[in-house]
Amino acid sequence: MRDDVRTWGSDGPVALLVHGLFADSGNWWRVGPALAERGYRVVAPELLGHGRGGRLAPDVPYTPQRWADAVVAELDGQEVALAIGHSLGGLTLALAAERLAPGRAVYLDPTWRMTAEQHERFGALWREQLGWSERERWAAAFPAWAPEDVDSRLESLATMDPRTIEGLAPGGGHDLRPAAPVGRSLVVAADPSEFVPPEDQALFAARGFAVTVLPGVGHAAFREAFDDFMTALLAWLGDDR
Repeated sequence: MRDDVRTWGSDGPVALLVHGLFADSGNWWRVGPALAERGYRVVAPELLGHGRGGRLAPDVPYTPQRWADAVVAELDGQEVALAIGHSLGGLTLALAAERLAPGRAVYLDPTWRMTAEQHERFGALWREQLGWSERERWAAAFPAWAPEDVDSRLESLATMDPRTIEGLAPGGGHDLRPAAPVGRSLVVAADPSEFVPPEDQALFAARGFAVTVLPGVGHAAFREAFDDFMTALLAWLGDDR
């Protein structure tokens, strides 16, 4: 593995973790070790434009498909037992799923669909947050986060390519909702969710996804309610190793 991939555990089935926008592999500082303790070899790549991940030339735009292609290339044919993607990572994972063929896939409040209004509103918010350099501001905005999560956000903020924002929200909206799951797949929606509203939860359930909501938990369940998230994840996996 290259130095833009973080790993936990030395052997066992592969668990792939795909971070979201404004993040990097450090996102998974609790999830990675927890899965490694349960016998997985955990692989967490850095998406293009994030952390130590590669940067695209100024005239080449970031796109969900380019993120997905890079993740597939990084895994290089390895068999993936479990894949978890958060937000942009959930979108990236869905676009890569047919090629990765994970045994189980978990999508944490994925940005599969955003309206034109959401592109405009979130794009403006994310560009504003590029200037949030004070630790206290992030801690106040996300009071449920552990101090380590705030530190991780500041570290990833300092290294991300700002053009990744336009990669996810270039304007005009997008709809990349998968028609069907690849392998057994779980969608974990925020409560409430901007990206997976109740009508989409019903749609995904009808398409064959398992869908769950952690009551009162926001966009990043693994940060905001780690114990509840892991309990729900392991119950769905039926994994008692």
